[in-house]
Amino acid sequence: MSKVPEILAQIRPETDFAQSKDFFEDGLLDSFDLVTLVSELDKTYGISIDGMQIVPENFNTVGAIEALLVRHGITP
Repeated sequence: MSKVPEILAQIRPETDFAQSKDFFEDGLLDSFDLVTLVSELDKTYGISIDGMQIVPENFNTVGAIEALLVRHGITP
C-alpha cells in the first residue's frame, strides 16, 4: 500500500486530500509544503528528486506523486 497518503497527512493532518483533483489549485498545499513533501519522499523512499521534476504537476494528486515514484523505480 502506498505511503503517499500517510506522508500527506503528516504534512497537513487537518486536510482531506482524497476529495481533491489538484492539491495546489484547491489550496491544500503551498510551495513550502511542496519542499516538505519532496524531503519526506526522499527520506521515505531513499530517492533524490531532481530539481527539474519539482513542479506542481508532479505533486498535485496522489496519482501524480505515485507516477513520479514509479519513474524513480519505486513501487508505491
